[in-house]
Amino acid sequence: MTLNTVLRGIHVPLITPLTADGRIAMDALERLAHDVLAAGATGIVALGTTAEAATLDETEKLAVIDVCARVCREHDATLIIGAGGNDTRGSATALARLAVWPDVTAALVPVPYFTRPTPPGVLAHFTHLAATSPVPLIVYHVPYRTGQQLDAACLHALGRLPGIVGVKYAVGGIDSHAMELLGDLPPGFAVLAGDDMFASPFLALGATGGILASAHLATGRFTELAAAWLSGDLPRARELGHRLSALSAAAFAEPNPTVIKGVLHAQGRIPTPDVRLPLLPARQGTIDQTLERLAGLRA
Repeated sequence: MTLNTVLRGIHVPLITPLTADGRIAMDALERLAHDVLAAGATGIVALGTTAEAATLDETEKLAVIDVCARVCREHDATLIIGAGGNDTRGSATALARLAVWPDVTAALVPVPYFTRPTPPGVLAHFTHLAATSPVPLIVYHVPYRTGQQLDAACLHALGRLPGIVGVKYAVGGIDSHAMELLGDLPPGFAVLAGDDMFASPFLALGATGGILASAHLATGRFTELAAAWLSGDLPRARELGHRLSALSAAAFAEPNPTVIKGVLHAQGRIPTPDVRLPLLPARQGTIDQTLERLAGLRA
C-alpha cells in the first residue's frame, strides 16, 4: 500500500482537552481519538494548529504523541504529527525525535513563516528536512498564517522531492494554483483539503482527502462525503457537501479550536471548553449556532 493510499480519506486534527486546572485531560484525549477512528476517520493528526500545539510544553507534547500513537496502533490507523517551524535546523531536530514512535505515518510541516523565504529557500528548507527526517513529510501550505504564498510551480517542485508525500492545502478557498496542481499531480503526491468549508469542492477536483477540524463534530458524515465523491455519487456528495460546509462555517466563526471545544464540552465529551491564552473561549451564541447546524445535519 502506498502512502498516497494511506493518506486517502478524512484525518481529524485532534484538539487538546484541558482540565479545570489547566492540565491536559489525557483520558478525554484518548476517548476522542478512539471516537473519531471508530466513526470512520482514516487517521488523526496530533500537535497541529487545532491542538494549540504552540502552547504545549515539550513534556505535554510527548504525552500527547504517546496517547495518539497507542490509539492509532489499536485501530491500525494513520498517525500524522505536526512538527517543525520556520527554523530549518530546529525543524530537523524536532523531526528526528519522531523516530521514537514507529507508529508515525508522516509529519505535517508548515511552510516557513514570518521569515518568508523565497520559493528557492522554501525548496531548500524542505529538501534538507526530507533528506534527514525519519518519516515522510506533508507540506502545510497555509499562507494566511505563514504570510507565504506558493505558486503551482513551487508546489509541483515540492511534490517531486523524495520524502515529500503530500500537501495540506489551506489558502482560504480554491485558487488557480490549486487547480493547476490538482490537474497535474506529481506521482505519489497527495493533496489534502485543509479548509473545512471547501473540503467538498477540493474532493470533487481530485483531492485525496482532508485534514478537517470540523470532523470532530460529524466524523461519520465527513467520511461519507469523501466516499461519495470517490464512488461518483454526485447527488449525495453535493447535498452533503453543502450541509457540512454550513457546519464548518459555524465552527470557524471564532478562532479555531474555540468553537469546537465549546461544542465538545456541551456534548459532554471533554471536561471543559477551555483554551490557552492568547485564545479565549468561544461565545455561547456561536456554540449554540454550531449545535443547531449539527442537529440539522443529523435530521
